[in-house]
Amino acid sequence: MTDALHVPVLLAPILARAEGATRVVDGTLGHGGHAAAFLAAGAEVLGIDRDPDAIATARARLGDVRMHYVNAPYASPEAVAAVRAFRPDFLLLDLGVSSRQLDDESRGFTFRPGAPLDMRMGPDAPTAAEWLASVDEAELKQVLREYGDEPKAGRMAAEIVRRRETSALVTSDDLVNAIRASLGPRSGPGDFARIFQAVRIAVNEELTGLEEVLPLFREAVGPGGTLAVISYHSGEDRLVKGAFRLWSAGCTCPPGLPQCICGQVPLGRSVPRKAVIADDAETRANSRARSARLRFFRNSDASDQSPTRAG
Repeated sequence: MTDALHVPVLLAPILARAEGATRVVDGTLGHGGHAAAFLAAGAEVLGIDRDPDAIATARARLGDVRMHYVNAPYASPEAVAAVRAFRPDFLLLDLGVSSRQLDDESRGFTFRPGAPLDMRMGPDAPTAAEWLASVDEAELKQVLREYGDEPKAGRMAAEIVRRRETSALVTSDDLVNAIRASLGPRSGPGDFARIFQAVRIAVNEELTGLEEVLPLFREAVGPGGTLAVISYHSGEDRLVKGAFRLWSAGCTCPPGLPQCICGQVPLGRSVPRKAVIADDAETRANSRARSARLRFFRNSDASDQSPTRAG
């Protein structure tokens, strides 16, 4: 089944790792590209999305046979409770914005001329215009530096604050002009994309929710279950990689001890250890896959729970 609205990223390696899974959670349902493949493989699927439009579109496409829906942010108490009750053996988070959201100018995710500064993934957040109108300059600087990898974050934050004192930033043009004033005439689409992404992450509190929910979802997939995360931003990938590394750690006793006394055991392991990226054929067919990094963490089975010496 193909989806003209959203091409599922890294579908082949995801299906390979999900082989044999019977209860799958798609924590970022979007318009159902990955979920459709899970259903086709015979799994029962729980789809979660904070965007009511995404839920409606996915339901119209996927129906209700072996398919369940939750309209809420994946890190919300409602979604976490639904995941625990569902008892999945595979859970996927495909972070970032769907192709349909990007293509819908009224959603304000892109820097196309005249687009509104909205950027909300659902109705539960302020618009980007509202956030930019009220955010403290120091916080804005931090957001631009950490989420936008912007070396001139201080200058840009000051420029945005200066401009909003005389006229609110309400369209993509307003933010693009502030970026150009900060970075100079050589700034271009790559710079605009980074800054718009940084604002989007802040508006939707994406990294905060991700950090809180990862350990909860790891527990929810149970022994032998797998958690899969696709990230598109270096900050997201660092967070996921750090969590997976922490969970993979075994004994932390000093190397000179004859036997383990800490009792710490790995909760599982990353499989494979490095992130999976799209091949050339996929990136040519789907530009969104170019920045995607996919990581898997497989929980240990009960038989794996024995302390292992470090080093």
